[in-house]
Amino acid sequence: MVSSSLSKTCRNVVVLGATGSIGCSTLDVIRASKGEFFPFALSAHGRLDDLLKAAIEHQPRFIVASDEAAAEAFDWSTLPEGTTLLTGTAGLQEVASHPETDIVVSAIVGRAGLEGTFAAIEAGKRVALANKETLVVAGHLATKLAAESGAEILPVDSEHSAIFQALKAGREVDVKRVVLTASGGPFRKFTQKQLDEVTAAEALDHPTWKMGPKITVDSATMMNKTLELIEAKWLFDLSVDQLDVVVHPQSIVHSLVEFVDGSFVAQMSPPDMRMPIQLAMTYPKRTECPARQLDLTQAISLSFEPPDYERFPALKLGKEVAQRGGTCGAVLNAANEVAVAQFLEGKIRFVDIYRVCRHVLDEHPFESNPELTRLLELDAWAREESIKWITCCLRQAKDQACSNT
Repeated sequence: MVSSSLSKTCRNVVVLGATGSIGCSTLDVIRASKGEFFPFALSAHGRLDDLLKAAIEHQPRFIVASDEAAAEAFDWSTLPEGTTLLTGTAGLQEVASHPETDIVVSAIVGRAGLEGTFAAIEAGKRVALANKETLVVAGHLATKLAAESGAEILPVDSEHSAIFQALKAGREVDVKRVVLTASGGPFRKFTQKQLDEVTAAEALDHPTWKMGPKITVDSATMMNKTLELIEAKWLFDLSVDQLDVVVHPQSIVHSLVEFVDGSFVAQMSPPDMRMPIQLAMTYPKRTECPARQLDLTQAISLSFEPPDYERFPALKLGKEVAQRGGTCGAVLNAANEVAVAQFLEGKIRFVDIYRVCRHVLDEHPFESNPELTRLLELDAWAREESIKWITCCLRQAKDQACSNT
């Protein structure tokens, strides 16, 4: 049995969201680390079979099943003797803040990752942040808490990892702007009429990345770039005027930094999340990585084009929400999570995702400097308001259809 106490150089890693795409890639990095990292704790919400399999393979000190009802009904009889089962949000917070935890990989998708990430920040841990919603919802609070606790927040998103690396090429005062690259998703060349008719299956067929369903749909709407713009503002202490987006279909250049002299510095690699995950865990050291390598013996074409804000209006929300701050990020994120789920269930159209978000943003009671409890209250309000708006629209559409027959 592997033990985290065998070597002082072995660092204990908590993987929040261990059964998702980022979590599985993190476990690949740990396997390839030759004992540098030990999976101290692993968590999952719904994929408890996969969590149990991971526990049997890696024998962590803890596993956390965040869905308490599902955990109670699940058969844990084959759980390794040295592994302790924890449940619920309290379990996530316990492992994230555990005295023996060195690194927390925050890979739970959506607002559900907030409490575990905040617990890690408050405890002064290194946080490898894939859960962008932490900074979208509560960036002003998370960054302030990190400054007070001494926590490190290192980005795992490929775009923010690229910015983090490229910023090392110059002084902070010489940064003109950062440019996040977007693949454009599967509908980059679709007309507005085609966008009105796309299906969930089409939205989930991403041309370059393999991700979970929610993030894949966000890429298709380009809402992911809106969320990433907001995240970049807080991660790198940037003004809204320093934030921009460019479409780069090949997903080789992950983002760029422009300096005042006109120089652009970019980070390039194949679309493989294991590289930014590993860097967030090993920084400032770099080691051999299990990620795919860029093969420059083969011809590669790189292209860039401006985003279309009319066909992809979700992009318009990024700078607006980053500029206003306050409660905007929390309600936008909540509305988007609801809208994406409704789209995947076939209840609304692809183009309605933006409309739900726009409505909730416009109607919410804005506050400029909310505390976390207020943000969580507005998160709940935004989810309820999204469902109400969707229900009303569906009823109106049904009434209209009936009147036309």
